[in-house]
Amino acid sequence: MQTQSLPQQRPTYRPALRLVDTKTLNHSEWLAIRKQGIGSSDAATAVGLNPYQSPLELWMIKTGRDSAFQKEESSIGYAPMHWGTQLEPLVAKQYQAHTGHRVRRVNAILQHPEHPWMLANIDREVVGTAEVDILECKTAGEFGARHWRDGVPEYVQIQVQHQLAVTGKHAADVAVLLCGQDLQIHRIYRDEAVIARLIELEAKFWHYVQTDTPPPADGSESAAKALQALYPHDNSEELDWSQDSSKSALFGDLIAIRQQADQLKQREEQLKQQIQEQMGDASKALFETGSVTWKRSKDSITLDTKRLLADHPELLHQYSMTRSGSRRFLIQA
Repeated sequence: MQTQSLPQQRPTYRPALRLVDTKTLNHSEWLAIRKQGIGSSDAATAVGLNPYQSPLELWMIKTGRDSAFQKEESSIGYAPMHWGTQLEPLVAKQYQAHTGHRVRRVNAILQHPEHPWMLANIDREVVGTAEVDILECKTAGEFGARHWRDGVPEYVQIQVQHQLAVTGKHAADVAVLLCGQDLQIHRIYRDEAVIARLIELEAKFWHYVQTDTPPPADGSESAAKALQALYPHDNSEELDWSQDSSKSALFGDLIAIRQQADQLKQREEQLKQQIQEQMGDASKALFETGSVTWKRSKDSITLDTKRLLADHPELLHQYSMTRSGSRRFLIQA
């Protein structure tokens, strides 16, 4: 089990308020209450450190613009969130077996006693020991496991520090099941400097929510998706920013970056081709820092839709479907 250094003193903090009991809540009611504040799983997103979600997407969810982000979680066995929920009791049980600590559910949404917009759902509380207070259960598949190579990912550390801030507790264990077979347990202690900064940044994000002001886009795929959902249609208006120096500078930077990207892409292709020339018919090449493979894919059978429709044009009307359009961002310089 990996741990951080144990702090010298254990000051007392005000405990969390029990905002609502979750035993009688259905999923829709639970989501509605979560929109009243920033939950622990929202914390990393709110401060811009979640690799899976942008502050802009979270803002849309918190302000009720989340219809475009309803995830397809109905197909059992597909969604990672579904499997995380299903495996959580197993992870908790194995944690008890490995540590000897007892845990129990916390069937409530908790609220910070001083910052009412700070909420938390705790997977389990650890009882019967003074060493640790909270258990956070995680699962990660082959793709997600790479974030755990150097210990607890930053976005999970922020989630736990948020939980410690809300509850007034001192330490939490993160139990993660990697690829269904490797259980790791990490100890995280309360960090006052991190919590102070977290509260400051979360308050800034919550101000965006309260004032209905979208936070700046961060360049992520999540932010791109959020912008398409926020502004799905154009109104044919033409904006003249030719005399706006700040916006023109922004456009100039975009052009310069695109030119650099094109040059780098061409250089990348050149280096790749030079290696391919040296490989010839070989399938794999090893280097000091890695390797490359150059293998032929298997032949596949595809449907020649162009020929099919030429021979049977009536099928186009019988099986046609409308694909929703989206706004395209085109640059002219």
